[in-house]
Amino acid sequence: MPLPPSRLTREKLASWLRYYGDLDLGSFYRDHVVAAEAAAGPESAPPPAAPAWREPPAPVNRVTVLPVARGPSLFEAAERREGETLPIIQEDLGECTRCKLHRHRTKIVFGVGNPQAELVFVGEGPGHDEDVQGIPFVGRAGQLLTQMVEAMGLCRDDVYICNVIKCRPPENRTPEKDEIATCSPFLLRQLAVIAPKVVVCLGNVAAQTLLGTNKPISHFRGQWFDFRGSRLLATYHPAYLLRNPAAKGEVWADLRKVMTYLGLTPRKR
Repeated sequence: MPLPPSRLTREKLASWLRYYGDLDLGSFYRDHVVAAEAAAGPESAPPPAAPAWREPPAPVNRVTVLPVARGPSLFEAAERREGETLPIIQEDLGECTRCKLHRHRTKIVFGVGNPQAELVFVGEGPGHDEDVQGIPFVGRAGQLLTQMVEAMGLCRDDVYICNVIKCRPPENRTPEKDEIATCSPFLLRQLAVIAPKVVVCLGNVAAQTLLGTNKPISHFRGQWFDFRGSRLLATYHPAYLLRNPAAKGEVWADLRKVMTYLGLTPRKR
């Protein structure tokens, strides 16, 4: 006799939790009680909360490393300069008024983290919380990114986090081409100074800017590229995952590739 759907859901959930416990990943599923109550039915479920990062199991497939197309571009103006450091770049940026975004910003959001990091995350641009605090990825998407970094066996202080543009666009709109062209050289100088082993682009704007393409991220997500002495991989932005939790499995598969390349293992708690 087939099991009722509700019981089947609960048993499937319990099976998954045992599986992750065997992998010593149970700490990343600390909200499983809420999930179990939700599976039991709407009457027993608590109010919905912001989705937490969960790293679904995914096979780690090695992919071909693709070259980044070369040609005249803003990259040529961002070669590493002798004796340059992140503070020098930040001082050079100053209280920037080079594009129209400065009219609406509260603070410039330069970047944060380890200046000698092996892993750099590059996002699109600051949001409201970042604009207020002057620190990248501190809002809901930033909290999710922190969970992703910790799931990789690292903490925020181990990596470097920055954005393509340093000022918040009005109403969090997508940065325009002239704004990206004005601000991107500072990002490229940051990457040249840090010289990470891996650059992870979070979302379309970061990936398209560094790869010099107009193709959507779905065309090359999860693929390795050679980029100015580093390996580059693009994946979905944490803000996208807040809207589309089903895509977390794809992002975790991408992060597993990064972990394999850097020799990382999930942190045990």
